[in-house]
Amino acid sequence: MPDFYRRRLLMAMALAPLLPAFGSRAASGIDAARIVSLEWLPTELLLALGVAPMGVAEMYNYQLWVGEPKLPASTVDLGLRTEPNLELMMQMRPSLILYSSGYGPSNDKFEKIAPAMGFAFNDASGKPLTVARQSLMQLADRLDRVPQAQRHLAQFDAFIAAARKRVAGRKRRPVLLMSLLDARHALVFGKGSLFLEVMNELGLENAWQGETNFWGSAVIGLERLATLKDVEAICFAHGDDNLMQQVSATPLWQAMDFVRQQRFRRVPQVWFYGATLSAMRFCQSLDRALEPL
Repeated sequence: MPDFYRRRLLMAMALAPLLPAFGSRAASGIDAARIVSLEWLPTELLLALGVAPMGVAEMYNYQLWVGEPKLPASTVDLGLRTEPNLELMMQMRPSLILYSSGYGPSNDKFEKIAPAMGFAFNDASGKPLTVARQSLMQLADRLDRVPQAQRHLAQFDAFIAAARKRVAGRKRRPVLLMSLLDARHALVFGKGSLFLEVMNELGLENAWQGETNFWGSAVIGLERLATLKDVEAICFAHGDDNLMQQVSATPLWQAMDFVRQQRFRRVPQVWFYGATLSAMRFCQSLDRALEPL
């Protein structure tokens, strides 16, 4: 085992007696202090229940693309989300492995290490927020934390209701949601996305009406953004300030209607494929970006 992973494992074991403050052994026999998560959606579900994961995949990228909730310093990095370090996981002896269905290795590899539980981001309904609520209750039932889940969802509903009232009194244009990928391409969000379901709850119109994938997003050339007129553009950062400077200096970017009209805002990272906590963080970004309206 590389020294880096050995140090993280030893740190996690040393701090293990402190972790039950975030959770406890469930009625099912699962030790809440020894749960690992191989994708960021189940990581968010776990944190929403007040349980700190023992290990999470791609912690560096988690900071870039997710940001919050913060992970405890004792969290062990499990390697890539698509290729987690199975040897390290075996030595950690987790009580439960969480993963996203349809992403990363097949769960039969996990079952050799510990019981595993998968969660879908979307389904045939095209409503990932609704799916996330159901997933939260399923995980809560597995961990004997149903009251915590019910309390979180009640707080979430109150949060959305308050956000809806704030938005109701504002002049509104369609909102373009995007993130830069490179100097020529952007990721945009529309039908089937977490963000669209939240915007529907708030009474906001999504500016991107084009194609999307299963995740509710699409990779497009920047030139296609030039066709969007009279919109508010919100761009999610992910440690890409240099890229933003490069793109913003181009004639194509400067010719964008939302740039010329000064309706472009950069906001901190929000996980595009998350659950209720990401939805709340998204609402906070909308508040900051649309406040001048």
